[in-house]
Amino acid sequence: MTGLRYVYAVCHPLGAPLQTDLTGVAGDPPRLLTHHGLIAVVSHVPERDFSEEPLRRHLEDLDWLSGTARAHQQVVDALTAVTTPLPLRLATVFRDDSGVRVMMEAREEHFRRTLDRLSGRVEWGVKVYVEPEAEPAAAAPPVTKPASGRDYLLQRRQKARAQDDTWQRAERFAGRLHSTLRAHAEDSRLHPPQNSALSTGAGQNVLNAAYLVPRAQSEEFVEIVDRTKGEESGIRVELTGPWAAYSFVGEEAGVGEEAGAGEEAGAGEEVSVGKEVEEEGEGKDA
Repeated sequence: MTGLRYVYAVCHPLGAPLQTDLTGVAGDPPRLLTHHGLIAVVSHVPERDFSEEPLRRHLEDLDWLSGTARAHQQVVDALTAVTTPLPLRLATVFRDDSGVRVMMEAREEHFRRTLDRLSGRVEWGVKVYVEPEAEPAAAAPPVTKPASGRDYLLQRRQKARAQDDTWQRAERFAGRLHSTLRAHAEDSRLHPPQNSALSTGAGQNVLNAAYLVPRAQSEEFVEIVDRTKGEESGIRVELTGPWAAYSFVGEEAGVGEEAGAGEEAGAGEEVSVGKEVEEEGEGKDA
């Protein structure tokens, strides 16, 4: 099959085969490209969609972007089940196999160092939300219709105070949880709070963190998170994973820079949304 080369990840040789019915971006099954003992997981994609100009247009199409990200993530998830992949950014595309090998040659030291550091480890995501209209720990008095402007202002002030109390309680809870989880992980990353418009659930995000955990210790890590669910009224804890260690791969070159290592096929914008799309679309809560 002809076409450009779409690269999902780099990894060590697989200890087990990928599932036989696995398909990737544009419906093409992924295949393994070996170079100096490393594996690039690639598939063929059509030039009409992934050469430079069409790709730039597609990256502004949210439906196309979402579908591509899900297909990308499907391959990375399958790899995560059998090895420790180093996922590359969405829409990392090269002209041919030679371009992929040139990229691997140029970044071989980085790939080996990162894979050795991440070997046998996965990423877990933990988010803490303040539920909408959450009440403070003490039950709020029933709200009556204000009899006057003064009563109305008093009720507004009481509501604002209750919301402030809930936020402070949520921030203290999130801080304690992060400290606990960080002690049970090899590394952690604090990401900016998630935009509420992108969440599948209601509420405001107060903690958005990722934790690098050895596979062998993942069950214990999940149990720690599960014990906190429902611990505080008005506060929701969400756990996602296990993921490939997206948050811990270190500094990555942009798509255009990677393509430039060989013969550039599509210098797309810097996009890394595979895991985020899957988290928001399907939840994948543990």
